[in-house]
Amino acid sequence: MDDDVEIHGIDPLALEITNEINEELRCKTGTWEHEDLAQVRYKVLRGHRDGIVSCQFCINDTHILTASSDLTCSLWNLHTGDREHKYEDHDTLITECRMSPDDSKFITSSWDKKLRVWDVETGQLVWTGLHGGIVTCCQYSHDGQFIATGSDLDGTIRLWSTKDGQLIKKVKEHHKSTVTSIEFSPNDRRICTTSMDKTTKLWDTEAQTVVVQLEGHINVISCCCFTDDERRLCTGSWDKQLQVWDVSTGMFRSQGPITFSKGHEGSISACKFSPDGTMLVSGSYDQTVVLWDAENCGPKLTLKGHSDWVTDVDFSRDGNWILSSSKDKTVRLWNIEHSDTIPSVMENKRSMGLRIIKCTECSKPFSIAQLDITSDNMLCVFCRLAAERPLPTFDAGLYNDTEPQ
Repeated sequence: MDDDVEIHGIDPLALEITNEINEELRCKTGTWEHEDLAQVRYKVLRGHRDGIVSCQFCINDTHILTASSDLTCSLWNLHTGDREHKYEDHDTLITECRMSPDDSKFITSSWDKKLRVWDVETGQLVWTGLHGGIVTCCQYSHDGQFIATGSDLDGTIRLWSTKDGQLIKKVKEHHKSTVTSIEFSPNDRRICTTSMDKTTKLWDTEAQTVVVQLEGHINVISCCCFTDDERRLCTGSWDKQLQVWDVSTGMFRSQGPITFSKGHEGSISACKFSPDGTMLVSGSYDQTVVLWDAENCGPKLTLKGHSDWVTDVDFSRDGNWILSSSKDKTVRLWNIEHSDTIPSVMENKRSMGLRIIKCTECSKPFSIAQLDITSDNMLCVFCRLAAERPLPTFDAGLYNDTEPQ
């Protein structure tokens, strides 16, 4: 991705600019808008004619896949903002779209009770699957062999073979209400679902039964995501909170989840861990995107600019960019590569009992608990990994009782 200019200390964090662009041209090709001098550099992609419900980095982070309430999906060139493909077949609202691991196909779920599998290059439908009710969510397994879908009619989830569209398993009444999101665990052994019944369930794909049920939110649970190492599971809710569960050790059974709050003023709609698990991003109906310090359990940065509900979020593979979509018909691309140098971010860290120090190896700033500072751990997590030295341990309980600022 291009690195436009050096970041300068200019407020606000992200500045909205307005370009007079022919609306018809926008809808055909899409257009990037940007502000080079904002503290958090960003770009805005306009091209859909209605709200965007889903977005995802794909094809080695060179493209963006989107689905919109204008009944179309689009594949965008990340660098130019051009729409390279427009996919049309839906006659009712699309609820989600997701790219296959090999970037050759993608799937969409819809109000017409259908799961559609598309060929990315040709734009042709490969096969369709039918639910008994609205298909609210869909996701590929990480090995690309399976697709999982959720429905609103009877809380049903279904597991499909990607090869021929065969229905492998139908789990009736999996939830007592609408399934709102569905995700495979990184090793594909479990399927996580969230629901309007305020529960999160982990379904074992081999035993074909629910092995864990999580309860803690007081309103609809709208989204979920795993860390790549599968140690933590995050759930987001209309109660304006994120809850992070230690599903690797089962500590949540006795200690419960770690709650991330004071970040959003509206219902949370989407969440995603960074590839290294150190950050968490969430989108909300309050029109903001919040970047969280996942290790220290507090808000790091609030990104403002959308003028309607934020519907989906994603991280680039290098962890330097955040993607967000909104009902305001736009996709925003935020550069957070140098976010640790922003004064408000540094102040948030200090308020959590952290100190910003400079890595003795790469000279980049990073945060560490005041009590953990010794001459032996003056390296950032990345340099420690490179040097194959043990990572510092953070006592999560140290921060649980502290309200994030």
